[in-house]
Amino acid sequence: MVTFAPRKSLFDISNEHSGTNEFRGFFTLFWISLFLFAVSTYVRSVETNGYPLNLEFATMISRDAITLAISDAILVLNTGLCVPFAKAVAKGWIPYYNTGVVLQHLWQVSVLAIAVTWTFNRHWPWVQSGFLTLHSFVMIMKMHSYLSTNGQLAHTHQRAEQVLAELKQATDAEGGWDAALHKAEEAMLQHDLPIPQGTPSVPEDAPAGSTTSYVDARTAVTLRQRLAARSAAGASATPDGTTNTASSVKTTGTRVLPPSAAAIPTHPPTPSEILTQHPSDKIAQLAKTHVELERELTGPVEGRVRWPANITLRDFAWYQLTPTLVYELEYPRTDSIRPLYVFEKSVAFFGTFALLYTIVETFIIPLTPTKEQSFARSLLDLAMPFMISYLLLFYIIFECICNAFAELSYFADRQFYDDWWNSTSWDEFSRKWNRPVHTFLLRHVYASTMSSYKLTRQSAMFVTFFLSAAAHELVMAVVTKKIRFYLFALQIAQIPLIAIGRIPAIRRNKLFGNIVFWLGLYAGFPLLCVAYCAY
Repeated sequence: MVTFAPRKSLFDISNEHSGTNEFRGFFTLFWISLFLFAVSTYVRSVETNGYPLNLEFATMISRDAITLAISDAILVLNTGLCVPFAKAVAKGWIPYYNTGVVLQHLWQVSVLAIAVTWTFNRHWPWVQSGFLTLHSFVMIMKMHSYLSTNGQLAHTHQRAEQVLAELKQATDAEGGWDAALHKAEEAMLQHDLPIPQGTPSVPEDAPAGSTTSYVDARTAVTLRQRLAARSAAGASATPDGTTNTASSVKTTGTRVLPPSAAAIPTHPPTPSEILTQHPSDKIAQLAKTHVELERELTGPVEGRVRWPANITLRDFAWYQLTPTLVYELEYPRTDSIRPLYVFEKSVAFFGTFALLYTIVETFIIPLTPTKEQSFARSLLDLAMPFMISYLLLFYIIFECICNAFAELSYFADRQFYDDWWNSTSWDEFSRKWNRPVHTFLLRHVYASTMSSYKLTRQSAMFVTFFLSAAAHELVMAVVTKKIRFYLFALQIAQIPLIAIGRIPAIRRNKLFGNIVFWLGLYAGFPLLCVAYCAY
């Protein structure tokens, strides 16, 4: 289940939990040690060569920078076409299933093909080629989530209209809409204290010419509280009589609303919500279905945004700025932007990038493996530099960049990663180290294939791993200009390793699992480097 909630990243200095963690001193030690290591590297280089860095890597990454910037801007602006496409789907001009789905995927494939072809035509070095290809994947995932979510909501809206028409017909058989509402109120109030009656404004989902029979806001909220309490009790009860505290509301498609989405708002209940208490099973069931469909069309946080009012260029621009790959009508938001926080993350970005640059230029590029070099020696020489570079790159992306964009977009859910360093298996690592991509794959690949194509969990997991492995291999092909399938094979090999890791005897030994995980990570980076560069 993909849900959003106000959360802080683990390495954020404002995180109360991290501030009291027993190992927080090691975090400080790590950065002081890296700083001293970088200074000693500069001093040694000055003594030997007369300069701290030769800036060879800087020359490479700055090559054709203006063209790269323009290309990336075109890539981002191209995604704005999602808004008129979603509007056409919302207005019924393009049926999302299946015409819209086909057009959407053709568009996404074209964007990726053009980006990859462009990198080859420009003869860019690996940094520029890798950046544009990876950013193309990010934009494609954002486009896919935006269009598929709005397409699904368009289908949900059509279904809601059909159910409402059926509900109207069912109430006509019971004496009409107003009579059915009155009977539903009476059925509910038989077991509760009397509530004053009256005539408020007509809600949106009531048929034309209808009225209602309840009155002030206090009365309306009381009705809604009773309805919500009964619905929650019914949803959380299991066949054996126990209570399920982790219940969720499963609606159409793959979108799952958490129990918090059903929190009691202060606006009056809709007629459909009142009709869920009607004595007629048919009317009550139709009303419940309509309520669930309408709930999916409403934002899951505060309920202020309702589809299709979200399909605007402004909303899409905020979504593009928000560091998430999964589109929602609403996200948990912060109250304001903290300039000092953005400044802190910016300074952390430049400082960490300086350390990363030093490691790459001094300890990786000069040791680029060739066929003539010893395989084992190359692995040993590159293992530590690659691991430090990986940790620094992780910190730059998920702690600095994502948090800075989250602050600028008022995005309150900062859980961009979990404690992946404690992983005891590769499936745990894949879930924790890159949560934006994990949530995208979970909703739009894993859950989507299960709901749309009725795949089993094992088959859906294989499809997810296969798609992820193919995407990673494409990036390596663009970066190295070689097609070798080394990375693809290693990622697919994780599937049997995951099955082995779930053996109870192995699963219980968490220390052993964590050792195997770190050894695999240490060996994986230099192994791939040697394989793609030398062979």
